[in-house]
Amino acid sequence: MASASSTAPGVTKKAPKMVAHGVAPLRAGQGSSFVLRRLHSLSGIVPVGAFLFEHILISNSTAISGPDAYARQVSFLANLPLVFFLELFGIWLPIAFHALYGFYIWFRGDGNTAAYPWSGNWMYTAQRWTGGIAFVYILWHTYTMRFTGVDLHDNPMASFGKVQGEVMHTGLFLFYVVGLVAASWHFAYGIWLFSAKWGIVSGDKAQKRLLRLCLGLFLVLCGAGFASLYSFRSRPIADDDQNRALLHGNPKATQSADAGKPVR
Repeated sequence: MASASSTAPGVTKKAPKMVAHGVAPLRAGQGSSFVLRRLHSLSGIVPVGAFLFEHILISNSTAISGPDAYARQVSFLANLPLVFFLELFGIWLPIAFHALYGFYIWFRGDGNTAAYPWSGNWMYTAQRWTGGIAFVYILWHTYTMRFTGVDLHDNPMASFGKVQGEVMHTGLFLFYVVGLVAASWHFAYGIWLFSAKWGIVSGDKAQKRLLRLCLGLFLVLCGAGFASLYSFRSRPIADDDQNRALLHGNPKATQSADAGKPVR
């Protein structure tokens, strides 16, 4: 007598499906997008964010103590071992990747602040716009400081006057202010986004506390930056001939006039 478990004639019993352990592999498109977005998020903290933190709170803040302190800081950074490779792989390439892939994410996304005018949406939108503004500001600042006029790596004592020559112009000063605010917001709120994306901080209460800390960091960065800009604008400036010589890469033209004269 056949049992209930017998297999009917002509029917092949399928083997039970084996369940694989672990994480299933992502499809090629999803995998590359996931990795690139994670690298984009990480690069905004290290090294780009770390560079911004140092540039505003340490290097630029030395301007508050005067031209001599600022010149010493510029000289220290310019004489770091393998400084070219440090800048290339620690600053310029990461900034280029973070900015260009950030633009790609921005243009691929759809804004929904009109349909969903929540504070989180507005802050995320501000994150996109401030990133674009900060990128333009960094390009301009890098070009004028590194590739025009006097070479600050060779003439660090001219660094204070070179920055001062720009921020004394009202239009450029306002551009510096906007760039500073944009870069500070992008970094500070970027820390919150990074922590949420990577699961470092979870839960509504914890994320709200972190958001308050990030907003506090934003205010600190802006405060330090504004104090530095005020120092550049409030210090006495050299005469027009000396500034013109420095800005056009001919510091030797002013050495005779300044021999034995301390930097103010």
